[in-house]
Amino acid sequence: MPNRSPRASRAPETLLDLTPSAARGALAEWVTAGQLPRYRVDQLVARLWQRPVGSWRDATELPAALRAELERVFPLPRLEAATLQLSRDGTRKYLWRLIDGEAIESVLIPSGKRRTLCVSSQAGCALGCVFCATGRMGFRRHLTPFEIVGQVREIVLKDVSDKPTNVVFMGMGEPLLNWPAVDRALTILNHREGLGIGARHITVSTVGILPAMHRLAARPEQFRLAISLHAPTPGRRRRLMPIEQKYDLDAVIRAAEAFARRVTLEYVLIAGANDTIEDADELARHAVRLGALVNLLPLHPGGDPNLSPTSPRRIKAFADRLRNRGVEAVVRRSRGLDIDAACGQLRVRADRSAGVTPDR
Repeated sequence: MPNRSPRASRAPETLLDLTPSAARGALAEWVTAGQLPRYRVDQLVARLWQRPVGSWRDATELPAALRAELERVFPLPRLEAATLQLSRDGTRKYLWRLIDGEAIESVLIPSGKRRTLCVSSQAGCALGCVFCATGRMGFRRHLTPFEIVGQVREIVLKDVSDKPTNVVFMGMGEPLLNWPAVDRALTILNHREGLGIGARHITVSTVGILPAMHRLAARPEQFRLAISLHAPTPGRRRRLMPIEQKYDLDAVIRAAEAFARRVTLEYVLIAGANDTIEDADELARHAVRLGALVNLLPLHPGGDPNLSPTSPRRIKAFADRLRNRGVEAVVRRSRGLDIDAACGQLRVRADRSAGVTPDR
């Protein structure tokens, strides 16, 4: 695959890029113009997200001639599952090939009755966080609403019993740098005529893109917010996350206070970089201010090779310190370590196999 610029071509807008309400309007207009029965609108809308079909040919409740015309007028795009990796712990990692040859990842994590899908919002990422495999890849382009929500749709198409119960925007890319598409994708995921996933089961993770954080906070649905903090002071954060130079830690914390629902602070523990007891105390100060949950994450491979994970003993001491300061802290178990677990690793491996070098 050739090395493409961030302005690589993509498919034109389709019904699957529209909110369910807008798609219903477009189909109603088409049905009326074709003098078709009005009940066809309900049949067609249901086949977009509620009971999705891979192509209109599969909607066998419709006449053959109508299916052929729908294929011509409203073709349904697909994501190609280029690679599927299955971990010993049940985690599944997908590498999706897009129409222009770009590739993105999503990860399905089962846990009891919960099936959480981690979705990508960009191909690559421009932020360059030093511990992140996607950041080392560089930015390729934004995803369309369909390319985001299609990661869920494809899994439902393969097996409706695998339909995710939870969706987290923690895959490749920074969601709030692609706010127009993510904004629409949130509606498709949540809408009763879309995928119908409850807002409280949908989490948007951000490093702290302030303008879009304010827009997300203004939405009436109870979508969840997670902040990729990873260091408790501006100086330490700047060394790990260059975005600190544009949107500083104090401003991000203030913006998080605008959310009427509980915020989660994501914190990857890196030996010698952000894992001292003093760091825990500073982190506790932010968490108490926000009433936030803290997710402590072991460092995954794939970022700067000079970084090392914090030892399990030190992770426990860090977590205990937070809890002693009145913070609810959870140490997340690493999942899928045997299948290129870190976000971006599978894409990077595929690029190397094709002889593509990173932009960075």
